[in-house]
Amino acid sequence: MLIARYLPLFKLRICSLITFSAIVGLAATRTRGADIDFLRLAALAAATMLAAAGASAFNHYFDRDIDAIMQRTAARPLPAGGVIGGKTVLVLSIALFLMSILVSLKALNYMVALHLALGALVYAVLYTAWLKRRSWINIIVGGLAGSFAVLAGGASAGPGFCLPPVLLAMVIFFWTPSHFWSFAIYHRREYAKAGVPMLPVVIGDKKTAFYMLINTVALTAASLAPFIMGHGGYIYLAAALGCGAYFIAWNVRLVLNPAREIAWKNFKISMAYLAVLFTAVIIEAVIKGMRG
Repeated sequence: MLIARYLPLFKLRICSLITFSAIVGLAATRTRGADIDFLRLAALAAATMLAAAGASAFNHYFDRDIDAIMQRTAARPLPAGGVIGGKTVLVLSIALFLMSILVSLKALNYMVALHLALGALVYAVLYTAWLKRRSWINIIVGGLAGSFAVLAGGASAGPGFCLPPVLLAMVIFFWTPSHFWSFAIYHRREYAKAGVPMLPVVIGDKKTAFYMLINTVALTAASLAPFIMGHGGYIYLAAALGCGAYFIAWNVRLVLNPAREIAWKNFKISMAYLAVLFTAVIIEAVIKGMRG
């Protein structure tokens, strides 16, 4: 089917993670006894998914040349010829982005639209088009894209400033390098072959693992901020401490032995880390809502 050929352009697993992050941002704003607004939740999910899908499609369009070089990405729709015409994909990415802004403005508010727009533009323009092929800081800046999703979720509850989503956005920002550098260590040879200056390509696996460890310690510290500032409970604290300690332990193993299989284990742990931590936020939001 034609639609099935285009679906890989949208990286649906990543889009789902970004959408989940936005929902967590909304959950973090929930007050005691507040009802769940399912229409707002649906609008937020739709707007975030559209923005993320649009940014992903642009990434496929812009990176189609280096995707053809790397074995990991050679089977993507554009380099493999699964879809016809890069310009069609570009137009599709712009259309999805505009639809996201329209949904945000019509069903939510201007701050949601602003945060989703900034997130998509950071990923598409700053990361994909500018920094990815130029500097090892690419993924640090690219991490802002996920942070904006959490901020969009928080803004969907109201356009005014709200601290809990900001604190969780900081968690996403620190999480991204530890998550992606482990992935980059595993795929270092392919990135080097394509001329992409990911950190392991520039300084090697062992030094990258050391910087990952430093970053994960900072991530764990940042994850404690919601509890310290009174915006997280003991369920969240247990998740932050437990997951942080486990992630740090595996980072140490990677520093001692920067093998590909250990890097991949760290990558998988990073996914579980964010899932558990953000699930704790939602659980506490549900409990808070039940306490009238």
